[in-house]
Amino acid sequence: MSSIISTNLQFMEILVDLHETVKVSISNKKRWQLAFATIYCSRAFLSPFKKQQIINKFTPPNEISSDWRKISPNPSSRIVIDVVEKHPVFPDIDQPILTNLVKEKSLNQLAKLGGVEGISSSLKTNQQNGINDTNPEVIVSRHEAFGMNTYQKPPTKSFFHYAYEALKDPTILILLICAALSLGFGMKEDGPKEGWYDGGSIFVAVFLVISVSAVSNFRQSRQFDKLSKVSNNIPVEVVRNGRRQQISIFEIVVGDVVCLKIGDQVPADGLFIDGHSLQVDESSMTGESEHVEIDQIMNPFWFSGTKVADGYAKMLVTSVGMNTTWGEMMSTISGDSDEQTPLQARLNKLTSSIGKVGLLVAFLVLVVLLVRYFTGNTEDENGNKEFNGSKTKVDDVINGMVGIIAAAVTIVVVAIPEGLPLAVTLTLAYSMKRMMADQAMVRKLSACETMGSATTICTDKTGTLTLNQMKVTKFWQGKETIEGKNYTLISSNVLELFHQGISLNTTGSVYKASKLCLDFEFSGSPTEKAILSWAVLELNMDMDAVKRDCNIVNVQAFNSEKKRSGILMKKAGDGTSHVHWKGAAEMILALCSHYYDLEGNVKALNDDERTKFDQIIQGMAASSLRCIAFAHKQVSQSENGEENKRIEENGLTLLGFVGLKDPCRPGVKKAVEDCQYAGVNIKMITGDNVFTAKAIATEWDT
Repeated sequence: MSSIISTNLQFMEILVDLHETVKVSISNKKRWQLAFATIYCSRAFLSPFKKQQIINKFTPPNEISSDWRKISPNPSSRIVIDVVEKHPVFPDIDQPILTNLVKEKSLNQLAKLGGVEGISSSLKTNQQNGINDTNPEVIVSRHEAFGMNTYQKPPTKSFFHYAYEALKDPTILILLICAALSLGFGMKEDGPKEGWYDGGSIFVAVFLVISVSAVSNFRQSRQFDKLSKVSNNIPVEVVRNGRRQQISIFEIVVGDVVCLKIGDQVPADGLFIDGHSLQVDESSMTGESEHVEIDQIMNPFWFSGTKVADGYAKMLVTSVGMNTTWGEMMSTISGDSDEQTPLQARLNKLTSSIGKVGLLVAFLVLVVLLVRYFTGNTEDENGNKEFNGSKTKVDDVINGMVGIIAAAVTIVVVAIPEGLPLAVTLTLAYSMKRMMADQAMVRKLSACETMGSATTICTDKTGTLTLNQMKVTKFWQGKETIEGKNYTLISSNVLELFHQGISLNTTGSVYKASKLCLDFEFSGSPTEKAILSWAVLELNMDMDAVKRDCNIVNVQAFNSEKKRSGILMKKAGDGTSHVHWKGAAEMILALCSHYYDLEGNVKALNDDERTKFDQIIQGMAASSLRCIAFAHKQVSQSENGEENKRIEENGLTLLGFVGLKDPCRPGVKKAVEDCQYAGVNIKMITGDNVFTAKAIATEWDT
C-alpha cells in the first residue's frame, strides 16, 4: 500500500512539473486543475505494477525547475486578477478604489491609502489651496481619469411615443371603433362616394386630436428638459489656486476642495478635511431621519445628494457623476411618470362618465330600434312596413340593421367630449409659456392650476424681496454710534478683539492676489461678506495675520435655532484663551453681563443700560437694518482645560453692534400691489428681528 501512495505522490509531482513545462495560462488553469483532480483520484486505485509506465510517459525535461515540487496544488484554489488601467497622471490611485472607499465607509482601506492626506497627495491636491486650474489640462486629465459630474438621463421620448400614448386612450379607441363601423355602414348604405363622410370625418377628428396632444406633450417635455438644466445648475463654493470661488456643480472634478455650510447639498462623494459641529441629513440615501455626525476620525465619508444640517466643513471630492452612490441610484430611475393636474384628472373622469352614459343610452336605443324593427313597427318612405317576416329580403334586413347600428354609433360619437381634456392641456401649456416670458420657471403644468387657486403667498425676504446685497451702514461701539470714517475712536484693545471675533468666527474668507494688489475678494454668505468687507476696508483687519497669531480650539456653528455662532481660541503669544460670539443682537445681548465703552473700559450691564441697548437694537431694526452683535470673554485655564472645551455662553462682554442694509428689489412693491388687487395675501417669512421685519414690510406696503 505504501508503494501505491509513493507512486501517487511521484505522479502528483510529475503533473506539477508538467504544468510548469507547458506553462498553462491563468485562464486555462481551472481546466487543468479539474483534469488533475480526475486523473489523481483514478490513478490512486491503479496497480503499482503500472508505476514505471506512467512515470516514463510523463517524465518532464531535465531543465524544468524543481521549485514547483515544493508546492502542493489545491484544486479548489482560484487566482483572481483585476486589471485596471490607471491614468498616467494619477498612477497611484484609480476610480474603483475611491468609489468603494466611500461606498463601504472603509476606515481600514482609508488608513492603507495614507488617510485623507495620502489620497490628497495621490490626487495631486493641496488641502489648503485646492487644485491648480490655471492649466486647462489639469481639469481635462481629471475628466479623463475620473469622469464628469453629470448623471445619465433616461432616453428622451420621441414624438411617436406620445402619439402612441394618445392612441391608447380609451376614448380614442372607442372613437376609432365607431369611425370604422360608421365608415363601413355608411358605404354599405349610401355607397362609396357619399357613405364615407361620417366615418371619414371621425377618423380625421381623431387624427387631429392625437396629433395636437402628441405635439403638445412633446414640446412640453423639451421645455422641461431645458428647465431641469437651469434648476439643477447649483453654484458650489470650492477652493482653487488658494482662492475660494463659486463654480457650477457640473464643473466639479475629483480632487476639488469643496466648502460646505448649513443648508448646502453635497455635490459629490468625498472625504472630510476639516470643519466643526457637522451634522448631515442622509435621509435621501438611507431613509433615516436622524442626522449623521461627520468627523475626521470615526466617519469622514460624504455622500452625494445629502444635505448639511448643521455646521460647516471642507470636503475632498473622490467621486463624481455616475461613480457616486447617488449616481448609481439616479441610473435606476427610468424617467418622470406622466402626471395629470387635478383639473385634468377630474375632466378625464367626467369624460369617462359621460362616455359610459353615452354607451348606455346608445345600447338602449339600439335595443328599442331593433325591437321596433323586428316587430314591424317601422315603415319606409312609401308607408310600407320595413320588416314583414319571411317576405322581407335578406339585403333589406341587413340595410335596416345597418341604419339602426349607425344611429347608435352616432350617439356614442356625439356623447364623448374627446376635446375637453386636450383643451385644458393646451390652455395650461399656453399659460406656462406666458409665465416663462415673465422669468417664471414652471416645471409642471399643475403649478399653473395651483397658482390660479392660491389665496395666500408665503415668501422669503432675503434674496426674494431684497437684492441680497448686504452692506454695513451703522456701527455702535458701546452706547456710542460711530459715524463716517471715525473708526480711530475705537480703543486698540477693543479693535483687536473685533479683529479676532470677525476673522476667526466666520465661514467666509478674504483673498488677495498679492501684497501689492489693492483689491480684495470676499466669499461666504452675503452677511459674512458684508462684515468681512467692512472689517478689512474700514477697520484695517488683516485676516491672515490674526489666524497666524491665534489657534481655534472649538467652534459652534451658526444655526437658525440659536441664531448665533461662537469659537474658543487660544493666542499663540501669551497662551490666553478667549471666547467670541456673533449673532442676532437680541440673542447676544441676553448673554452679556458687561460691555465695553468707547474708551475700552469694561462697564457693568445693569437693567438701565440693558434697556438702552434694547432701544438701540429696536432703532436699528426700525430703520430696516439687520442688527448683528459681537461679544467676548477671556476664560482661565481652569475653566478651559483639555477635558473641557465647551464654549462659554454666560458672562460675556458686549463689544458692539453693526447694522446691515439689504436694498429692496425693484418691482417688488408693484408685484405686492398686483397680488393684493387680485385678492391674494402676501406673507413675509424671515429670521430677522420682528421690528426689522415690520419696518421692511411697511416699506413695501406704503
